[in-house]
Amino acid sequence: MLSAVWIYLLPVLKLYLLGLKVLLAQLFSRPFRLPVMPRQDGKVAIVTGGGRGIGFEVARHMAGLGGKNEQEGLAAVRRICEEHKEAKVEFKKLDLASLQCVRQFVQNFKERGLPLNILINNAGVMLIPESRTEDGFEQHFGVNYLGHFLLTWLLLDKLKASGKCHNFSRVVNVSSSAHRIGNIRLNDLNSCQCYSAHAAYCHSKLAQLLFSSHLHQDLQSGGFPVSSFAVDPGMVDTALYHHLWTPLRLAQSPMAHLLFKTPAEGAATVLYAALSPALEGECEGGYWANGCKEMTTPPTFDPQLQLSLWETSLQLLGLQ
Repeated sequence: MLSAVWIYLLPVLKLYLLGLKVLLAQLFSRPFRLPVMPRQDGKVAIVTGGGRGIGFEVARHMAGLGGKNEQEGLAAVRRICEEHKEAKVEFKKLDLASLQCVRQFVQNFKERGLPLNILINNAGVMLIPESRTEDGFEQHFGVNYLGHFLLTWLLLDKLKASGKCHNFSRVVNVSSSAHRIGNIRLNDLNSCQCYSAHAAYCHSKLAQLLFSSHLHQDLQSGGFPVSSFAVDPGMVDTALYHHLWTPLRLAQSPMAHLLFKTPAEGAATVLYAALSPALEGECEGGYWANGCKEMTTPPTFDPQLQLSLWETSLQLLGLQ
């Protein structure tokens, strides 16, 4: 009994201690300010979770640079169009907890014959109670990782076709420092054994980072004009913290306005990875935080773990 309690509490303690460390680092460092980015006229971007928070700020900024976005949230579309009268912005439903919905979204997008220059995998869930997607996957794994894996896989042909030698297409995966305490158990990706929402979230973010790294290497070795980046936006004042442990949530709500990054500040490195000419044809992809490439944990560099997760994901999704 004591052992089971410890197995449950350990991820909780690790995640909150990591959060405190990240928060202190944020307080003593200057937030990254996005340089002026070039116009993006004629480019097409898909931003998942674009209705609020970081995703909304990413879509809003891109709209100001030209280009088109397929994103969540009719209200977000109205707000962006009010600010940028000439912006071409649309809302399309995309439920990452439904693989059928992901496939339908991609089919509808491809039927329009548009190019795809930028894919930003931003939507996510955190610390939600144990539950399953409609396809039977644990929610953190299914939404944060597997849904985005399928979306990216099905859109790869568009990304490859739209990229050019000095104008690469880009995939940006919005990750988290929580990946540092994640663990990939290929025989229990659905977190069936001793479920912990805190552990499941960390595992999903590590999986996302492994996917981003392997995807970039695969694209580079194939000579395709597409780059893949993982970005840690930091601790940002968004609705993602809704499922925090109740005492912490009550404390976090008023403190977030003072101590956390704003969604616009959180979006800065995401936009840098998606748009910066300085990263054109970037050979390493990598993990980015506060405008800089950072080293991360040893498992993310493990080529065998990357490949095993990739192949297992293809099997789970029935892909070849």
